Amino acid sequence: MTRTDTPVLVPSGTVPVPTTPDATPVARPALVPRLFATAKQLASFGTIGAACFVIDLGVYNLLRATVMPDGPIAAKIVSAVVATAIAWLGNRSITFRAQRRSGRRETLREGLLFAVTNVIGLGIAAACLFVSHYVLGFTSTLADNVAGNGVGLVLGTAFRFVAYKALVFRSTDARPKGSAA
Repeated sequence: MTRTDTPVLVPSGTVPVPTTPDATPVARPALVPRLFATAKQLASFGTIGAACFVIDLGVYNLLRATVMPDGPIAAKIVSAVVATAIAWLGNRSITFRAQRRSGRRETLREGLLFAVTNVIGLGIAAACLFVSHYVLGFTSTLADNVAGNGVGLVLGTAFRFVAYKALVFRSTDARPKGSAA
Protein backbone atom coordinates (compact mmCIF):
# COMPACT_ATOMS: atom_id res chain seq x y z
CA MET A 1 0.00 0.00 0.00
CA THR A 2 1.47 3.36 -1.00
CA ARG A 3 0.58 6.69 0.50
CA THR A 4 0.51 9.48 -2.03
CA ASP A 5 -1.55 11.93 0.02
CA THR A 6 0.98 12.41 2.83
CA PRO A 7 2.41 15.96 2.79
CA VAL A 8 6.17 16.33 2.82
CA LEU A 9 7.74 19.42 4.35
CA VAL A 10 10.59 20.77 2.25
CA PRO A 11 12.69 23.82 3.21
CA SER A 12 12.07 26.89 1.06
CA GLY A 13 14.46 27.28 -1.85
CA THR A 14 14.50 23.55 -2.53
CA VAL A 15 12.60 21.38 -4.96
CA PRO A 16 11.46 17.88 -3.97
CA VAL A 17 12.75 15.21 -6.32
CA PRO A 18 11.31 11.74 -5.76
CA THR A 19 13.65 8.88 -6.65
CA THR A 20 10.80 6.36 -7.07
CA PRO A 21 7.05 6.60 -6.61
CA ASP A 22 7.37 4.90 -3.21
CA ALA A 23 10.50 6.73 -1.99
CA THR A 24 10.60 9.82 0.18
CA PRO A 25 11.34 12.96 -1.83
CA VAL A 26 14.91 14.21 -1.67
CA ALA A 27 15.42 17.98 -1.39
CA ARG A 28 17.61 19.57 -4.08
CA PRO A 29 18.69 23.24 -4.02
CA ALA A 30 16.77 25.28 -6.55
CA LEU A 31 18.94 25.78 -9.61
CA VAL A 32 17.47 29.03 -10.97
CA PRO A 33 18.16 31.16 -7.85
CA ARG A 34 21.73 29.83 -7.67
CA LEU A 35 22.35 30.61 -11.34
CA PHE A 36 20.85 34.09 -10.91
CA ALA A 37 23.08 34.76 -7.87
CA THR A 38 26.18 33.56 -9.74
CA ALA A 39 25.30 35.69 -12.79
CA LYS A 40 24.88 38.71 -10.52
CA GLN A 41 28.28 38.01 -8.93
CA LEU A 42 29.89 37.63 -12.36
CA ALA A 43 28.44 40.97 -13.51
CA SER A 44 29.67 42.72 -10.37
CA PHE A 45 33.07 41.01 -10.61
CA GLY A 46 33.41 42.05 -14.26
CA THR A 47 32.42 45.64 -13.56
CA ILE A 48 34.91 45.94 -10.70
CA GLY A 49 37.59 44.28 -12.84
CA ALA A 50 36.97 46.69 -15.73
CA ALA A 51 37.11 49.69 -13.38
CA CYS A 52 40.36 48.43 -11.85
CA PHE A 53 41.83 47.87 -15.31
CA VAL A 54 41.13 51.54 -16.09
CA ILE A 55 42.60 52.56 -12.70
CA ASP A 56 45.71 50.46 -13.40
CA LEU A 57 46.19 52.11 -16.79
CA GLY A 58 45.49 55.59 -15.41
CA VAL A 59 47.84 55.32 -12.44
CA TYR A 60 50.57 53.80 -14.63
CA ASN A 61 50.36 56.55 -17.24
CA LEU A 62 50.07 59.28 -14.59
CA LEU A 63 53.21 58.01 -12.85
CA ARG A 64 55.08 57.72 -16.15
CA ALA A 65 54.08 61.27 -17.12
CA THR A 66 55.01 62.81 -13.75
CA VAL A 67 57.23 61.26 -11.06
CA MET A 68 58.50 58.09 -12.80
CA PRO A 69 59.26 59.00 -16.43
CA ASP A 70 62.23 56.62 -16.54
CA GLY A 71 60.76 53.85 -14.38
CA PRO A 72 58.23 51.80 -16.33
CA ILE A 73 58.63 48.70 -14.16
CA ALA A 74 58.29 50.60 -10.87
CA ALA A 75 55.30 52.50 -12.25
CA LYS A 76 53.65 49.23 -13.29
CA ILE A 77 54.23 47.68 -9.87
CA VAL A 78 52.73 50.71 -8.11
CA SER A 79 49.74 50.85 -10.48
CA ALA A 80 49.10 47.11 -10.10
CA VAL A 81 49.24 47.33 -6.30
CA VAL A 82 46.80 50.27 -6.28
CA ALA A 83 44.40 48.51 -8.68
CA THR A 84 44.62 45.24 -6.72
CA ALA A 85 43.86 46.99 -3.42
CA ILE A 86 40.83 48.68 -4.95
CA ALA A 87 39.70 45.38 -6.51
CA TRP A 88 39.94 43.68 -3.11
CA LEU A 89 37.88 46.39 -1.44
CA GLY A 90 35.31 46.35 -4.26
CA ASN A 91 34.95 42.58 -4.40
CA ARG A 92 34.87 42.32 -0.62
CA SER A 93 32.18 44.96 -0.18
CA ILE A 94 30.10 44.39 -3.34
CA THR A 95 30.59 41.12 -5.22
CA PHE A 96 31.16 38.76 -2.29
CA ARG A 97 29.53 40.90 0.43
CA ALA A 98 27.27 38.07 1.63
CA GLN A 99 30.20 35.66 1.93
CA ARG A 100 32.80 37.81 3.65
CA ARG A 101 33.82 37.21 7.21
CA SER A 102 34.31 39.81 9.89
CA GLY A 103 37.17 40.21 12.30
CA ARG A 104 40.73 41.38 11.95
CA ARG A 105 42.20 37.90 11.53
CA GLU A 106 39.69 36.90 8.83
CA THR A 107 40.17 40.20 6.99
CA LEU A 108 43.95 39.69 7.00
CA ARG A 109 43.48 36.11 5.80
CA GLU A 110 41.23 37.29 2.96
CA GLY A 111 43.68 40.02 2.00
CA LEU A 112 46.60 37.60 1.86
CA LEU A 113 44.64 35.00 -0.11
CA PHE A 114 43.44 37.74 -2.47
CA ALA A 115 47.05 38.83 -3.10
CA VAL A 116 48.23 35.24 -3.66
CA THR A 117 45.29 34.59 -6.01
CA ASN A 118 46.18 37.70 -8.02
CA VAL A 119 49.83 36.66 -8.28
CA ILE A 120 48.73 33.24 -9.58
CA GLY A 121 46.33 34.94 -12.03
CA LEU A 122 49.21 37.11 -13.26
CA GLY A 123 51.32 33.96 -13.57
CA ILE A 124 48.65 32.38 -15.77
CA ALA A 125 48.72 35.38 -18.12
CA ALA A 126 52.53 35.38 -18.13
CA ALA A 127 52.58 31.63 -18.84
CA CYS A 128 50.28 32.11 -21.85
CA LEU A 129 52.61 34.83 -23.14
CA PHE A 130 55.68 32.65 -22.50
CA VAL A 131 54.22 29.65 -24.36
CA SER A 132 53.12 31.79 -27.30
CA HIS A 133 56.34 33.79 -27.57
CA TYR A 134 59.07 31.29 -26.68
CA VAL A 135 57.56 27.85 -27.28
CA LEU A 136 55.32 28.45 -30.28
CA GLY A 137 57.49 31.22 -31.76
CA PHE A 138 54.75 33.86 -32.20
CA THR A 139 56.91 36.93 -31.55
CA SER A 140 54.96 39.81 -33.06
CA THR A 141 53.48 42.53 -30.86
CA LEU A 142 50.00 41.43 -31.90
CA ALA A 143 50.69 37.81 -30.95
CA ASP A 144 52.11 38.91 -27.59
CA ASN A 145 49.01 41.00 -26.89
CA VAL A 146 46.63 38.22 -27.93
CA ALA A 147 48.45 35.69 -25.74
CA GLY A 148 49.10 37.85 -22.68
CA ASN A 149 46.23 40.34 -22.70
CA GLY A 150 43.67 38.16 -24.50
CA VAL A 151 43.95 34.48 -23.69
CA GLY A 152 46.00 35.03 -20.52
CA LEU A 153 43.68 37.72 -19.19
CA VAL A 154 40.58 35.58 -19.78
CA LEU A 155 42.08 32.46 -18.19
CA GLY A 156 43.56 34.44 -15.28
CA THR A 157 40.25 36.20 -14.67
CA ALA A 158 38.31 32.93 -14.72
CA PHE A 159 40.78 31.49 -12.22
CA ARG A 160 40.45 34.56 -9.98
CA PHE A 161 36.65 34.41 -9.92
CA VAL A 162 36.60 30.73 -9.00
CA ALA A 163 39.35 31.18 -6.39
CA TYR A 164 37.67 34.24 -4.85
CA LYS A 165 34.38 32.36 -4.60
CA ALA A 166 35.85 29.07 -3.32
CA LEU A 167 38.78 30.23 -1.18
CA VAL A 168 39.10 33.95 -0.51
CA PHE A 169 35.54 35.02 0.29
CA ARG A 170 34.29 31.62 1.39
CA SER A 171 31.29 31.86 3.65
CA THR A 172 31.47 30.35 7.10
CA ASP A 173 28.34 28.42 6.06
CA ALA A 174 30.42 26.66 3.40
CA ARG A 175 32.55 24.92 5.99
CA PRO A 176 31.55 21.46 7.21
CA LYS A 177 29.39 21.60 10.35
CA GLY A 178 31.86 19.54 12.40
CA SER A 179 34.87 21.84 11.93
CA ALA A 180 35.77 24.21 14.73
CA ALA A 181 38.26 26.34 12.78
